Amino acid sequence: MRSLTTLFVLLVVFMAPGSFAHAQGAEPASKTAAPTSGSASKEEVNQLRSEVEAQRKTIEELKAMVQQLVDGKTAPAAGTLASVKPAAATDSTATSALPVAATTPQPVSSDGTDGVRLMNTLLVQPDPGIESGIIDQTATAAAPKKDAPLTAGWNGEHFFIRSPDGQFSISPYGYVDTDYRAYKGDGAPSDTFLVRRARFGFQGNYGSHFDYALLTDANSTTGAIVRDVYLNVRIKPEFQFQAGQFKEPFAQETGIGATNLDFVERGLQSMLYPCAVTAYRCPGITLHGDIDGGVLQYWAGAFNGRGGVTANVTNEPEFVGRLRLYPWRKTKNEWFRQLAFGGSISHGRSRGLSNDVNFSGTLPDATYAFFPQLRINGPIERYEGEFTYIKSGFALRGEYVQAQYQRDGVGSEQVGGLGFLSLPGIGAKAWNIGTTYLLTGEKRPENGTPRVRHPLFGPDTPGGTGRGWGAWEVTARYSGIQSNAPAANFFNYYTPGFVPQYNYHTDQFTFGFNWYPNYWVKYQFNVDIDQLKQPSVTGQVPQNFFVLMQELQFRF
Repeated sequence: MRSLTTLFVLLVVFMAPGSFAHAQGAEPASKTAAPTSGSASKEEVNQLRSEVEAQRKTIEELKAMVQQLVDGKTAPAAGTLASVKPAAATDSTATSALPVAATTPQPVSSDGTDGVRLMNTLLVQPDPGIESGIIDQTATAAAPKKDAPLTAGWNGEHFFIRSPDGQFSISPYGYVDTDYRAYKGDGAPSDTFLVRRARFGFQGNYGSHFDYALLTDANSTTGAIVRDVYLNVRIKPEFQFQAGQFKEPFAQETGIGATNLDFVERGLQSMLYPCAVTAYRCPGITLHGDIDGGVLQYWAGAFNGRGGVTANVTNEPEFVGRLRLYPWRKTKNEWFRQLAFGGSISHGRSRGLSNDVNFSGTLPDATYAFFPQLRINGPIERYEGEFTYIKSGFALRGEYVQAQYQRDGVGSEQVGGLGFLSLPGIGAKAWNIGTTYLLTGEKRPENGTPRVRHPLFGPDTPGGTGRGWGAWEVTARYSGIQSNAPAANFFNYYTPGFVPQYNYHTDQFTFGFNWYPNYWVKYQFNVDIDQLKQPSVTGQVPQNFFVLMQELQFRF
């Protein structure tokens, strides 16, 4: 602006003397040569006035041009770009942009020439090509491209966070089981409240082929706090690979999560499962898959066989294999579509010098120990058969498990010090059959929570139809276990002795109901009748124990 003002002043300074000179030079000689009078004539005064008026008009035109230049200079600051072009170089439409004073014919002087002639003026004209290019660059610089935001929400089961392309996701999940247990019987435990489980973890995926999970138990009393930590690689549905720490794929009820159990505690057959003391979890690897859309499922794995906190003590891992068949899964026959058969086997090895013992004989409801733990050394073998039948709200499940623990060279660890003599192996077998029926019309999933139609409170279940009293389910089960450690007589000269026999068994009858106020809360009530046939504890007498168990579970 200061430079334009300077230009205006210079134009006035240089043009004013020229105008006066032009006016004087235009006078006739006869008029300029008359010095006879000491004052100007009337004609000279009028001529001078007309020339001053012409100069005033010139100044006004220059002001208008300066204002045009100022307007053109300030226009780019508002976000537009202009280029400077000569007026002669513009098309005919450009002249319409000239100020009115610059396009109006000017008065003609007495000598026949124009009083004012503005030539070679510069006009501010936009250049659309350059303007659009720079405007695009300015917009790009002002608003840089941003990555798409993460997505988060609720998928009907868990909260989740997912990357914009869906290649990475993570979901927190967990559950808490709070129990109250009351006992009746000679020598039974005291009534008590307890937190049975308090588990929290994360699960998710990397891309379309990798799944992962991490689950901890803050209330763990056996083994490590970390329960599950693994990576599953889904090469294809028929061929998957899993590594880390997780449940050994042995038996039917192992594959049912704690949030989906039909009863407060698992059946007595679960006492013979591998790694029972660490919630059936062990470090290892497994191959598994679903063939023909899940008609046939298989698992084959190797584990340390000693729980999640102890390294293997032999060079032989524990091998586990399992098959499960749904013969009519793809038929339209609703009566047999969810009928399944299966079986499992496992083979491991114990080490007497590492103080290995047979299974724990304490019942899952903690009423008593029906069988002692004895030293073992050598192979451990397990066999299992299973079936499941589900039709609408009705479910029936059954299992049979058999185990054999060898006692090679453990004689010196028995009473009397019998030297490194082998004793007869310990055999055990257990069975379980249970049934459930949903009274409120929901369908019973194979391994999941029923979709509550009319929740009492909380979020509506997807597919629900308003409020009600939740879902109600009645349950019943018969379970039993028996174990035998045969006696042995050694009539040798140096280490004679006798090893007593242990042959005990227990039956358990369970009755109860499950109430689902909504999809994420469950209340279970069970009454166990534990029949102690042949006590393994000194001073114990055969009798029936009655156990009342209540459990409130909430999950997320």
